[in-house]
Amino acid sequence: MTTRTLLLADGTRYVGEAFGGEAEVTAEVVFTTGMTGYQETLTDQSYNGQIVAFSYPLIGNTGINRDDMESLFPTTSGVICREVPRLASNWRNRTSLDVFLRLHHIPGLAGIDTRSLVRRLRTEGVMKGALLGPDADLEVALEKLRSTELPTDQVAQVSTRTAYPSPLGGYSVVLFDFGLKHSILRELAKRGCAVTVVPHNITAERVRALAPDGIMLSNGPGDPKSLTGVGEVIAELEEEYPIFGICLGHQLLCLANGADTYKLPFGHRGFNHPVKDLRTGRIDFTSQNHGYAVDPESIPGTELEITQIELNDRTVEGVVHRRLPAMSVQYHPDAAAGPHDAAHIFDDFIALMDARRTSHPTPRDMSQPVLARGAVTRALMPATEGNH
Repeated sequence: MTTRTLLLADGTRYVGEAFGGEAEVTAEVVFTTGMTGYQETLTDQSYNGQIVAFSYPLIGNTGINRDDMESLFPTTSGVICREVPRLASNWRNRTSLDVFLRLHHIPGLAGIDTRSLVRRLRTEGVMKGALLGPDADLEVALEKLRSTELPTDQVAQVSTRTAYPSPLGGYSVVLFDFGLKHSILRELAKRGCAVTVVPHNITAERVRALAPDGIMLSNGPGDPKSLTGVGEVIAELEEEYPIFGICLGHQLLCLANGADTYKLPFGHRGFNHPVKDLRTGRIDFTSQNHGYAVDPESIPGTELEITQIELNDRTVEGVVHRRLPAMSVQYHPDAAAGPHDAAHIFDDFIALMDARRTSHPTPRDMSQPVLARGAVTRALMPATEGNH
């Protein structure tokens, strides 16, 4: 057995069994309480650049399949669990968790007391950590770890660099990719949406050229305040189109309207978070993955209204704009993995687009040439990250 050590920035050490990739990594260490859905978790780009510790002890039992990927390639920095199985058993299984992590050069650590680790992160807050090989000098590594500045450009790392379509339905939706989950595309497709996924740094002018019925702001990793220029684009577009934000998109919508965000001590990561709708009293159990939240004290004085709260810690889970057709939620109504209680939120977005179509009818003369009917020329489409 090859050993591997998790070294935390406070000096705490956990030594266990190495699996997965062989790399030594430094990243923020977080934990998730989900009992299922480890494949969806590891391929969720919101975990970009983080070492993920699973509080549920058995991870990898059903292997990895082709259906439950939330992105094409995982960008999680590391994986920690109590026990990784020697054999994966499921009719959809294609490969083991160990092989999957080795393929993507992601190191894993098993056999440690994950309850102790989770308690420490809950008590002290999430912190930097390093996954190290058996020959590492831990004193030198600790000094290096404490002086390491973690990257803040996670969204730029995971966002698409070129726009691409999913032309399946009648509603035209522009989806800002801050690190989107494929389950968002699936939920929109179920509701007859033709989606155009665009880079996070697209301009308002190019969004208008796509003539959308509505705009979605996706989930994604990192601090929402690290994204410069996005708030101005959102503020401009919300005056013209219905907008729906999820997770990071929720935080960005709030920032664009004058609210503030802050970092949670250890975040919300799991599939059992109860959320109450203040308007109806309805309670949904939700899937969540975020380390930042909207400050409720910053909402008064803006045009936003808090519509939903998390019942465990009373954090803001949903807002609507008082004047404009704009709404957002902090959790993942697309689930994957997790309960599907909140999937109805997508129907609310469809209703906003229906209302806009009624109030802003745009008949098209099909006898005119295609370009005259509003098709987007190649020159208007964003080509690269730096092509604004």
